[in-house]
Order: sequence, then structure tokens, then C-alpha cells
Amino acid sequence: MNDKITTLPKDKQPVIRLAPMPADTNAAGDIFGGWIMSQVDIAGSIAAARRADGRVVTVAVNEFQFHQPVFVGDLVSCYADVVRVGRTSITTFIEVFVERKKKQDEVIKVTEATVTYVAVDKQRKPRPVDPN
Repeated sequence: MNDKITTLPKDKQPVIRLAPMPADTNAAGDIFGGWIMSQVDIAGSIAAARRADGRVVTVAVNEFQFHQPVFVGDLVSCYADVVRVGRTSITTFIEVFVERKKKQDEVIKVTEATVTYVAVDKQRKPRPVDPN
């Protein structure tokens, strides 16, 4: 596990920032991994949709790593960058950091993922993405 305390990225803004609630916990009392995966998919899709200038759909979760648990009261920040653009696809890299509720200056990278989306038209068929 990577428990390195870090800082939030200073050169970019989070795509989403939110606080998990008690209803988002698993049986052990930690935030359910599926909830984090959902937030990662949302963050990645926002970056991909901006790059595609339109609707995208998730086609692959290429890699997903959980480094540390997330707890109720943590402030979760998801950062997403487009790392590859294909003919119809866009791959994003998403990093998730938390600011622990007990120590606001404690920032930990808890999750990272690489997710691929495909740009689609109104009929939900793949459409080309502008290469620039």
C-alpha cells in the first residue's frame, strides 16, 4: 500500500470533488470500492466528453489500483487527464486524492485508474474524434 502523504496537484483543478456519506460504506465501515469506481468513471467521462465535444460511453477499464481506503468525512478529489486519442476512442488517466477529515493538511493519493471511452453520435454509434 502506498500511504505517502502528498499534496493536491497544484497545476490543475479537480474534475469532481465530493464527500462520501455513511450510506456509501461497505460492511467494514470503509467507503465501498464500487462507489469510488463510480466517481472515477464520472470524472474520466467528463474529461473524455470535453475532448470529444459530445457524448462518450465507457468501453474499458484498463487499469484500476486502490492504494488506501477512503472514509466517511474525507474530502475526495478526482483529477482526470486525457492521455490518448484514437479515431473514436479517448483514454483518460484518473487520480483520486483525499483530504482526511481529522487533519486537513493530510492529503493521500488513494486510487488511480486508466479508463477508455468511445465518442458516440445520437444513434449511439461510434463517431470520429477530432485528432487535434
